[in-house]
Amino acid sequence: MSIVEKKLNKRERYKAKMIPYDYYPQIETLDFNALSEADIFYLQDFGIFNNPLNEEDFTLRLRITAGRISVQQLHSIAHIAKSHSLDIILTARAGIQLHGLTSENILSVFHQINATGITTWQTFGDNVRNIVTDVYDGLGETCEIEVYPLIVEMERTILKIPPQVGMLPRRISTGISGNRANVTSFFANDLYFGLAQKDGVFGFNVYMGGKNTEIARCANIFLLTDEVVAFFSAFIEAFHQHGLRTTRSQIRLFYLLETIGIETFKEYIAQEYQKTWQTAGTLILEKRKFSKSEKLQDGSYAFCYESDFGRVTPDELTRIATFAHINEAEVRLTTQQNIVILGLLEKTSPFENLPKSATVIVCAGSSYCPFSFWDLKNEALLLPLDRIQKHRIQVGVSGCAKGCGRHQHCDIGLIGLRTSSFGDVDKAARIYCGAQHSNGISVGRELFTMVPLEHIGNVIEMIIDEYVGSEQESFEDFSTRVLNHYSEDFCALWFLAKLETGSKMTLHSLDNTHFYKISFCRFDAEKELLEESFFGESFLSLIDNNFENAIRSLSKKLWTIGQADQNLSPQIKKLMTSKKYWEH
Repeated sequence: MSIVEKKLNKRERYKAKMIPYDYYPQIETLDFNALSEADIFYLQDFGIFNNPLNEEDFTLRLRITAGRISVQQLHSIAHIAKSHSLDIILTARAGIQLHGLTSENILSVFHQINATGITTWQTFGDNVRNIVTDVYDGLGETCEIEVYPLIVEMERTILKIPPQVGMLPRRISTGISGNRANVTSFFANDLYFGLAQKDGVFGFNVYMGGKNTEIARCANIFLLTDEVVAFFSAFIEAFHQHGLRTTRSQIRLFYLLETIGIETFKEYIAQEYQKTWQTAGTLILEKRKFSKSEKLQDGSYAFCYESDFGRVTPDELTRIATFAHINEAEVRLTTQQNIVILGLLEKTSPFENLPKSATVIVCAGSSYCPFSFWDLKNEALLLPLDRIQKHRIQVGVSGCAKGCGRHQHCDIGLIGLRTSSFGDVDKAARIYCGAQHSNGISVGRELFTMVPLEHIGNVIEMIIDEYVGSEQESFEDFSTRVLNHYSEDFCALWFLAKLETGSKMTLHSLDNTHFYKISFCRFDAEKELLEESFFGESFLSLIDNNFENAIRSLSKKLWTIGQADQNLSPQIKKLMTSKKYWEH
């Protein structure tokens, strides 16, 4: 092995031996009971992967272009899933995963799905993942440019093209929206084309380098609609040729831009693009809350069917497909793991649908992913869903630090962990708040390093109380105008102190005097505010040069096993013993 090859990560060495496209014919003769490490690597490029903890348990990932799926395809997926007793999971990239496949049926189901017109190619591995857009693309009242035709053309440049199949240094997530108001933020993508305007003409600003923990940065590029596909192709080729291929965890586009700088990477793109581009225009993004039923441009309506935090049954898909067929309606999957039926003549809720998950993204969880510390699909029930739904708060829940729930690109985010900090090893969460995600300004900040599972509901309730008390129009406004003026440690101690004392006081937007104090002598100003608000409380004596000792003391007092149960709200106690929580 040459020195150059030794520096490559293991996946790159497999690619050097055989490109995934050339491996594809071998799938037909594989013994799925005895896969080699190389087989497992190559199969991912065609949407097939298995559980490292149970090698006989397979998953198939489906690429749903822009989330648009036909009624017949829905019927087919429902029939296949029911025939093989599979679990259907909607993903945060408007795709579908089928879980519960075995070595005996994986190849058969792979062929059945691909025969429907849906492809499983390049849904995993080092590929351009499903390209996402707004679910109301082309139909919503705020839509300026329909981007679906662009996505179709972009996919034609990468799907089943030998040099593109599995040969990128790392995956590329792409988002594009022509809507003034997006249902969700797209700044977590490696590449994002955001609706913009320049000299009175609509087009797209280009943003690069986003990921689950980072905001995509403005590349200072404005593209007209007919320039997008060529730029996309040039971008992919530039990343292909110049991307990092050594340490696996450090080779996303974000790290390349950190290493060489965005201007150098733009030079690489320009070499492939071979045209000039304009500097960035004005980003067009309006903050708005979307309801369960939305009016469309043509006067018809769309209805959002909320999944069970990404889970749907074959019978549900069949009902939705049948209803859409009868009403000559269109069906689309959302990046929020739900299903939208578009083109209804009346504003109606055609299904009794109660999950309250419209603004909550939950990753696969331990039932479907070996990396997750929680069974998230069930434990999401511990969130105060009524209030989250009422205030349309964006919540993201990830089972581990990989961040598939986009926990730092929403109003409130959680990572599932395990801890022994409060007694026996048990489930806990790291909690994030304060993301200014709609316009790509900042990701959420870590407020709590560790909160035991059964107390998460109380903490989230407290955070929502603070938001409501601030009288801000949206949670993001609350983050921008109130929460983010204070340090993370202050916010953590503020919420812990309120939990300890039962205080109902809330933070408000800062007046000029307090803003000056917080800006130029933050710690002293925050300490003074705590002393005024919680005068006489014993934890104040633990504050010296920082808030860490006070945070640690209150956390132990509130959440240590044996003392913690008295701090649970009646609602959480009821839910923890409910039949629904344990029966899922």
